[in-house]
Amino acid sequence: MKKNFAFALALVAGIAMVSCHSSESAYKKAYEKAQSAQTGEQAYPQQTTTQQQTPVQVNTVTPVQQTTQPTGDYSNVGVRTESVSLVEGAGLRDYSVVVGSFGLLSNAQNLKALLANKGYSAQIAQANVNGKPFYRVIASTHNTKDEAAQSRARLTAEYPDAWLLYKK
Repeated sequence: MKKNFAFALALVAGIAMVSCHSSESAYKKAYEKAQSAQTGEQAYPQQTTTQQQTPVQVNTVTPVQQTTQPTGDYSNVGVRTESVSLVEGAGLRDYSVVVGSFGLLSNAQNLKALLANKGYSAQIAQANVNGKPFYRVIASTHNTKDEAAQSRARLTAEYPDAWLLYKK
């Protein structure tokens, strides 16, 4: 009985192994498609037809930049006061708009580079919170609270968690 059971089990395992073979051609096609996508070519070229194709006209769109400043009473806008030291940048004024805070300097530098590519004069400041360094990414820095609050109002569309920092 044990011999028959072992033989049946070996037979089922053998059939299972034979039926689970991979199709090399499927992998090859997927690889070629990925390679052609990287080079910009079509993976499977279409057959040419005798019809002439009309060229597509491409219109470029120039992004609209906001030229008006938000107006309003900013006296009730919350401000966080911290003792910070400048890590990277031109220098901090009294009020700054913080758009990111990171425990790793490299993460802060990545966001700073992203902001710089968008035209902001981004800076990085370090604050110690409970004995641990946090790197604050500052999108803009200002002399007055109203200027900083207006800048924060413009930035909240893209950075909804932006907040104001008053430098001790």
